[in-house]
Amino acid sequence: MNSNEPITLTRDVEGTIVPAGTKVTLHKGEQAHITQSLGDSYTIVVNGNMFRLAAQDTDALGIEVTAEPASPPAQRRTLEELEEEVWSQLKTCFDPEIPVNIVDLGLVYSSEITAVEETGSYRADLKITLTAAGCGMGPVIASDVQTKIQALDEITEATCDVVFDPPWDQSMMSEGAKLELGML
Repeated sequence: MNSNEPITLTRDVEGTIVPAGTKVTLHKGEQAHITQSLGDSYTIVVNGNMFRLAAQDTDALGIEVTAEPASPPAQRRTLEELEEEVWSQLKTCFDPEIPVNIVDLGLVYSSEITAVEETGSYRADLKITLTAAGCGMGPVIASDVQTKIQALDEITEATCDVVFDPPWDQSMMSEGAKLELGML
């Protein structure tokens, strides 16, 4: 889809103002321009303001929402395999203003996976940061992280805390992220 061509919203839809993080209703018939479509969410501009649309709302842009195919029952993963899958899931989470995943941006400070003895499942506790302490998108990104991690079969509990110590800086970005953003 060409982001230079406007798209007419096909229904009222909830969007999150970037970077404030406030939820608002965008109205059917308004013109939108897609600025980013990474992971499973979209960043759009409507009336000069930037918004994030969640994956389940992309039909409002005329984009078909595709359900994930049901995966066959898999053998239980080892803790090491599960940790690797958690990091893979984290790479599908994006800051709506920056076309680089949160792992390569250096926003993920920790991921701890622990066994929940009573259930035989696992708990994930994550700490992330933001590129700017005043960014209102923290709860949105943290919720996206939590949802994607809890989608893993073995993980029944997940928390994602936004922290600011140590403060993020550009040196925390991967070489690939710096290259993508034209910093090398």
